[in-house]
Amino acid sequence: MGHGGDVIAELTTDHEEVELLFTRLEELPPGDPRRKLYADQATIELVRHAVAEEAYLYPAVRTHVPGGDALADRELEDHASAERTMKDLERCEANDPEFDRLISRLMTEIRTHVADEEGNLFPRLRESCSAEILNELGNKVRQAKKTAPTRPHPSAPDKPPANKLLAPGIGTVDRMRDALSGRGKDS
Repeated sequence: MGHGGDVIAELTTDHEEVELLFTRLEELPPGDPRRKLYADQATIELVRHAVAEEAYLYPAVRTHVPGGDALADRELEDHASAERTMKDLERCEANDPEFDRLISRLMTEIRTHVADEEGNLFPRLRESCSAEILNELGNKVRQAKKTAPTRPHPSAPDKPPANKLLAPGIGTVDRMRDALSGRGKDS
């Protein structure tokens, strides 16, 4: 959940953890029920990560990075597309023919998004911000992930202040649903 370090280190570690879940999922044969478990775990991590980015990273990009508005808008579009895919995936079991199509789409969307963030956005943010700002953002992102939703909510707001106000309440409901259903837990 929280890894430490500045915002770039925190989010890069999240990217690596999701990639590991994708790799584990890809190693399993189609229809294996563990594919659904890994897809749910990836969704939980991706939603928490996206909510934290939307609350703190993208506003900082808008403020500090030249051309940051366009950059942040593009990243938000990526998030919206991935969130719609995750919402569709949520309805599928591992043996559903749609599952393989949707998980492949999600992995492509996320891998493309990660490559853009790590290759373009993060270097530009590092150039534009002091170490103090990056560390402060890292702390804010870690805090946001603790209360963030764990399920996709495509119609929820993705920009401050509405997202910061609603995310903790939605997150509480999601975590209660996850606890009751066992979603996201290793069986």
